[in-house]
Amino acid sequence: MEIYFLIVLMVTMAVALGSGYPVAFALPGAAIFTVALAAITGYLFTGSTDSFFHSGGPQQWLSAGVTNLRGVYWEVERDTLIAIPLFIFMGITLQRSKIAEDLLVTMAKLFGPVPGGLGISVVFVGALLAATTGIVGATVVAMGLISLPAMLRNNYSKPLATGTIAASGTLGQIIPPSIVLIILADQLASSADQAGTARKALYKEATGEISMPSIFDVGSTSAGEMFLGALVPGLVLVGLYMVYILIFAILKPSVAPAVHHGGQFDRAFWGKVFITLVPPLTLIFLVLGSIIGGIATVNQAGAIGAAGAMVMAGYRLHQDGRMTYVPALVGIAGLVVIAFALANFEMNLKAVDTDSDWIGILLGALGTGLLVASLIWSGIRIRRIDNTLAGIMLETAKTTALVFIILLGAAMLTAAFRAFGGEELVKDFLTGLPGGFWTQFIIVMAVIFVLGFFLDFIEIAVVVVPIVAPILLADPGANITSVWLGVMIGLNIQTSFLTPPFGFALFYLRGVADATVKTLEIYKGVIPFILLQLAALAIVGYFPSLANYLPARVSFLSETAPPPRNPQLQYCIEREVFTVLDQQGTAIRDRIAAARTVDLSYMPDDVAQPLTESLENAEQVFTRADELRAAEAAVLAASPQYSVVHHRVREIERDARKIAGEIEENETALRRSTGDDQADRRRQLEGEIAELKAEREALLAQIPADWQDRYKAFAELNKAETDARRNYQRAADDAYSGLAEAVAVMQSADLLESIQPDIEALRGISQSTDKEEIEMRINAISDRLSNVDGGSDISSLLSGARRDLTGNRLRQERAQERIAEAIELVASEVEWRKQAAQNALPALSQLESLIRDNIGLRQQERLPREMALSVAACRSHHRDVSLNF
Repeated sequence: MEIYFLIVLMVTMAVALGSGYPVAFALPGAAIFTVALAAITGYLFTGSTDSFFHSGGPQQWLSAGVTNLRGVYWEVERDTLIAIPLFIFMGITLQRSKIAEDLLVTMAKLFGPVPGGLGISVVFVGALLAATTGIVGATVVAMGLISLPAMLRNNYSKPLATGTIAASGTLGQIIPPSIVLIILADQLASSADQAGTARKALYKEATGEISMPSIFDVGSTSAGEMFLGALVPGLVLVGLYMVYILIFAILKPSVAPAVHHGGQFDRAFWGKVFITLVPPLTLIFLVLGSIIGGIATVNQAGAIGAAGAMVMAGYRLHQDGRMTYVPALVGIAGLVVIAFALANFEMNLKAVDTDSDWIGILLGALGTGLLVASLIWSGIRIRRIDNTLAGIMLETAKTTALVFIILLGAAMLTAAFRAFGGEELVKDFLTGLPGGFWTQFIIVMAVIFVLGFFLDFIEIAVVVVPIVAPILLADPGANITSVWLGVMIGLNIQTSFLTPPFGFALFYLRGVADATVKTLEIYKGVIPFILLQLAALAIVGYFPSLANYLPARVSFLSETAPPPRNPQLQYCIEREVFTVLDQQGTAIRDRIAAARTVDLSYMPDDVAQPLTESLENAEQVFTRADELRAAEAAVLAASPQYSVVHHRVREIERDARKIAGEIEENETALRRSTGDDQADRRRQLEGEIAELKAEREALLAQIPADWQDRYKAFAELNKAETDARRNYQRAADDAYSGLAEAVAVMQSADLLESIQPDIEALRGISQSTDKEEIEMRINAISDRLSNVDGGSDISSLLSGARRDLTGNRLRQERAQERIAEAIELVASEVEWRKQAAQNALPALSQLESLIRDNIGLRQQERLPREMALSVAACRSHHRDVSLNF
């Protein structure tokens, strides 16, 4: 019966939306109506309100939507959606301040002489507005009012003109900052968690292992990563639009003629271009650059954008008198002062200890005051001029409320969908399709594309994504990233604004277009741009690095970059290290041989022994690397033949598990059918159970008889590869660690020698000395010793002497013994270190610097820049790991 109520849910939602009922109420209304109907029907026919639910009851599912929404969006740690009202405020402010109009007019004059120049200028401005406002309706209306009459006056084809404007206005959905990307990031973050759980369950079922190696984990995403991932695909789409218009204009000049600027390209014109273009570009740089550079979070970048938009609106709306640009100049001065203070002074109040530091704090306060004054001044201007600020705030509140109400309604609809087993139904349908991941992915993309004909991007993002994303992300064969999936869905959702009959961009343009422009011409004009969007979708699908590379690059170069020991980086790191070993292997071996000839006899055992073992392991690294490559080659050679059988068996086992689930459901129903009037029902269930068991046995019989032998043989190859990798990593780590420690100890000879007189001066210290002085002197020496590699033994002796002299039990003799021992140890350490620094250090330090960023890479705190870029490029491609499941 659940399937019938699932159909009722979908039909109710479709009817409500089709009748024009507000989507914010249609989604939760359909959920509440269907859940209540199922509960009432269950009570009337079975005596239980829970009978027709997949699991649980009506109370659980009615509250699940609100509970899930609160759990996802009201947690302190997940404040990403705060950026939505900030970016909405930013976009509405720039739109109402007529900055979009200035951009369109100026760029049209600049690009006019080029074939199709007016159309190219519309695309260019659409991209700029997408990166600043991101509001489709405002962008399409603004460009329709300003550009469409100019394009028609200059004999542009009506379909081309309207299609260009409508398509360019939708770029704000994929070019960051974008509201849809923020929503998708939040949806995909929770979907990645579900996918990770599903993949672990799959791994346990397939291998019998309790825990799954972390290298197979599903990576999550954030709004910042989504912004980075969508940037290049968005620019690819802009490029496709421009190239199409240019080629179309060259092939048919009559439909997109060049339009020459009536005036001169003189200093005044270029000044106008500068004033019009540079502020928006600067704002884009501040917003996106702060995110890309790791300086600001998405929320902080949204605040930067909102503040910048206020300042720009302040001088654009106030176009009379000498004071027009003064607030903006004050704000710029404040930023310069703040930047100077941050670059030259200690700005942490807790760390201030000199007069110079206080100068920096005062400069920072001055810069902040100037910036605040600029914002207040600009805000007063916006408020006084036609009460623009009130309109902006009201529109921001309305749009933000709409988004969050839709999120709540979608959460309730999704809960109802799951209540009737819809999620399991979709999962079974997708996983049952032949062709694996790509068949599933194409079906999902097709469904989203079709839904775009009828639904807005928010409904698609919050209703469809939570259902299908966990299924796609969990697939180990494709092993896609959340960022790539989000970008692909974002590009697909963007078409929803252009696809008839309910493409919102078409309605916006129809509302402002001249009566001579027919609706059919608008529909005809957007078709090529829809095809270009699909082409961009195909390009990003075929080249996933377009979406994955930039987030990976920024992550690996940031201050919070994952360390080289991160298990998920090892495959890519090994590829790069092996390349270095191939190129520099001879030089490394020669350095190792030279280091092996160094005399270590005068060094302490705790230095000489690890160093000797380190050099021995360094010689073994090349052998271990060859063994790992051979093991990888063996797995790679066996994979094509084994994968056919592997995937077929896993499909059979999956279908068998599905049948086993049906058997279990029928057996549960059979146990509940206990009354005399249920005899026919029991016989029916017993027959179905028998048929299902026979079907399952027949299915399992299709598994090849030698499957277990093949599986074990391939598992042995995998184990050999794992063991070889472990041996290589152990050899590489041991090869560098002892060497690096020995080099650091030898290099600290002069520093230890400079501390030696202070330690010797402690010889005369006694219990009669003031305890505070004893504490101060020994603590000062210990602080200096903390910077000396291998100085912990000396520091321990001094700490013991301090306790003997300052504790409750005074032990003068024991303290003097410790101090004497420390003095003797320092003398011997200085002696051998200085000898080693002269005789052994040159050869050892040369070897250490040569292998630091290859053999010793896993011992470093972070990847060096060149290696980080290479690993980012490697990680940006999807890698099939399905044979491990």
